[in-house]
Amino acid sequence: MKTSGKNKYWRCIMAAALCVSLFTAKPIEAEAEVLAADDTIVLSAETKSGQAEKSRALNITADGVIFEGNAFLYNNTTYVAIRQFATFLGANSVFWEKETGTAIISADGLLLKVKSGAKYMEANGRTLWMEHGSINDNGTIYVPIRVICSAFGYSVSWNAETRTAAALSSGGTIVSGSNYYDSDSVKWLSRIIHAEAEGESLLGKIAVGNVVLNRKNSSLFPNTIYGVIFDRNNGVQFTPTVNGAIYNEPNEESIIAAKLCLEGVNIMPHALFFVNVKTATNSWVSDNRECITVIGNHSFFA
Repeated sequence: MKTSGKNKYWRCIMAAALCVSLFTAKPIEAEAEVLAADDTIVLSAETKSGQAEKSRALNITADGVIFEGNAFLYNNTTYVAIRQFATFLGANSVFWEKETGTAIISADGLLLKVKSGAKYMEANGRTLWMEHGSINDNGTIYVPIRVICSAFGYSVSWNAETRTAAALSSGGTIVSGSNYYDSDSVKWLSRIIHAEAEGESLLGKIAVGNVVLNRKNSSLFPNTIYGVIFDRNNGVQFTPTVNGAIYNEPNEESIIAAKLCLEGVNIMPHALFFVNVKTATNSWVSDNRECITVIGNHSFFA
């Protein structure tokens, strides 16, 4: 989608500043250093000491059995050491792939992959969001307890009074991606994400996918992903459907972004439009819609 709308660009920049906390991990329980290179969070000695103290007050159970491994709070989220906790839940093996910085876990009915510093983990072909990413503490990978539990087929409840995270098994591991995702939905959503946001960050790609799904769920637009992308009711909605870019094969990150969107990750719940104000030629959106935020080259509007 295109618009000139430069007169509202700075207003959108201000909105972006207000929204940046949605996308940036800001420790509540402890201080941490964030490395821009790979987004890996490295805990300082002071931080680890403080978190070790706090973790003593944490109680973690799975089907009533106490987990005695390492855990701590980060951004009000309980993190557990992935090797220890996966073994605790019944993993058959945990392998560290040094070349890619990936922990590969196998259990009955489950193949799980977690890359150091990643914002998601892969489980049976599913892509599961980790808002603050995985944490690498001196070679030990920590992940949010709710995310790894969902992969193993456990639900988690939190008791603030007793500071207890209690996991309860559903009797089976997570449903596979081949059974969960609609292949056409992944195909077209990943293609429009790639065509519109190939050079953007993962968050920028997710935001573009959010706009498509927000439209699908709105009475103002068609009720299918394909219908939204190729909508012509008020003129061309997405330029890639005209220049042919929609038919290009998406890269891996665009597919991941599409799957995360289909898993329900929505960082732009009110956005129905996005534009690149630097290259756009039509100002209708910026003149008539409220700017929410800016991610990369895209401004997002309600």
